[in-house]
Amino acid sequence: MTEHIHNKPSLGTIGQLEGKPAKRVMSGMRPTGRLHLGHYLGVLKNWLALQNEYECYFMVADWHALTTKYDQTDVLQDHIIEMVLDWLAVGIDPTKAHMYVQSHIPEEAELHLLFSMFTPHNWVERDPTLKDMVKMLSDDLSYGLLGYPILQTVDIISVLGELVPVGKDQEAHLEISRQITRRFNRLYKTDLLPEPRPLFTDVPTLVGLDGNKMGKSANNGIFISDTEDETAKKIKKKAITDTNRVRRDDPGNPENCAAVFQWYKAFASKETVEHTETECRAGSRGCGDCKKMLTELINEELRPIRQRRAEYAADRGQVIQILNKGAEHTRGEARRVLNLVKRSMHLGK
Repeated sequence: MTEHIHNKPSLGTIGQLEGKPAKRVMSGMRPTGRLHLGHYLGVLKNWLALQNEYECYFMVADWHALTTKYDQTDVLQDHIIEMVLDWLAVGIDPTKAHMYVQSHIPEEAELHLLFSMFTPHNWVERDPTLKDMVKMLSDDLSYGLLGYPILQTVDIISVLGELVPVGKDQEAHLEISRQITRRFNRLYKTDLLPEPRPLFTDVPTLVGLDGNKMGKSANNGIFISDTEDETAKKIKKKAITDTNRVRRDDPGNPENCAAVFQWYKAFASKETVEHTETECRAGSRGCGDCKKMLTELINEELRPIRQRRAEYAADRGQVIQILNKGAEHTRGEARRVLNLVKRSMHLGK
């Protein structure tokens, strides 16, 4: 392990940062293995900013993964490590944020059971997240998937999360969690649970290199962990540009550039984007030139990230230690919440 990692602050300093506000942010991702640049721009860069402003809980949602991938558990542990390597590589800091695996917090299972008892069935059926999944899995809908909105709520309230980062188009997905916490407080005459509020984020949309939705199965993305050569080859061979341009000096239209110009705007400065657009429209810059520049921009930004990833990957035991430390803290919080919930419901001793 390199000096860069050994010099990191102690894991025990979380929550002791000078002037850190009390508000808690809770967010999570399903363990899908290595992450692509859509995850990097859409989620991880936002987490980087949040960890400096709030007390953050970032969860590996392995139970949620089982709701649709219950027959693919042989790769689950590897996917967890690969995803968390990307978190750490981009700069998610274990001294600033609690990182943990959902299934390492068994208190969540008991909370899920208790909350399922008073959550109306029709609330769950109306949840937009579940509706989308039902459309895709109409012939293979599990009992666990039906409880997805309740488990999502428990993820948040188990750490008394107050803010959940979402795009404005996802606000409805959080509304059922607000309804459930509101119902709990009303039924048991308490103000124990804060209603989670959306923390709106401006999430950039990044299509795949082929202009379609980016995804692993489509093989149309660039991974954070890709090498510089792999990145260059993918952009050269797969990235779609303005198909109306026949010759290099033909006037181009960036609006018709299905992938490259959109990616360019995500990684280049505003001035560089404007200059490139002008040259493209004038026919003085070819699509191949844009691909080369895009490759340089992406590789330049990811170079230190890929170096950190390699350092962490060389000592996966440290990754496990970080997750265990995060789970230890989070279990303490979840245990406290569970006891207070049971007391409010007049259960237990």
